Amino acid sequence: MLELAILGFLADGPLHGYELRRRVAQLSGHTRPVSDGSLYPAINRLTKAGLLERRTEPGAGAPRYVLSLTEAGRTEMLKRLRRPADHEITDSSRFFTILAFLSRLPEVADQHAVLCRRLEFLEAPASFFYEGDRPLRAEDVTDPYRRGMMLTARATSRAERAWLREVLGDEDRGPSAARTGNDPLTLDERVG
Repeated sequence: MLELAILGFLADGPLHGYELRRRVAQLSGHTRPVSDGSLYPAINRLTKAGLLERRTEPGAGAPRYVLSLTEAGRTEMLKRLRRPADHEITDSSRFFTILAFLSRLPEVADQHAVLCRRLEFLEAPASFFYEGDRPLRAEDVTDPYRRGMMLTARATSRAERAWLREVLGDEDRGPSAARTGNDPLTLDERVG
């Protein structure tokens, strides 16, 4: 997701390396701090692959690098946004990186296809804890910290699903749009 963040921010326009680092850190630093040891090797890989261009500008001291996205970089960014890996859909932090740049996809249908995948994941039966094969709800758990974790997940899942439904509208949701009260428990219903 670091590479997608680099490509996405440079799609807005050329940036100095330190400004790119600041933007990436602001996007994901609260969950995955961005170190120079991960950022600059990623920039070097993308540059070597022809996805970024690097030029130097004179600075107050040492020369400063300015990075820009190439056409191949723009194509790669759009490809990654159109077809995120399953773990990029299921991991909230990774998915939020996708959301940060999803509007770059020119076709609303492509944007909605990604959002539908996330919604389907959130509506699939799951829990953090099980008794045998039975998913436990927050009401089934006595440990206050596990219960708090489950209640937080329930609230987060409900809010995200409501937002996804609002953006997608029922006509774009496909088979899951016609859910009934007899459907399997959703993540927020089971976790919480």
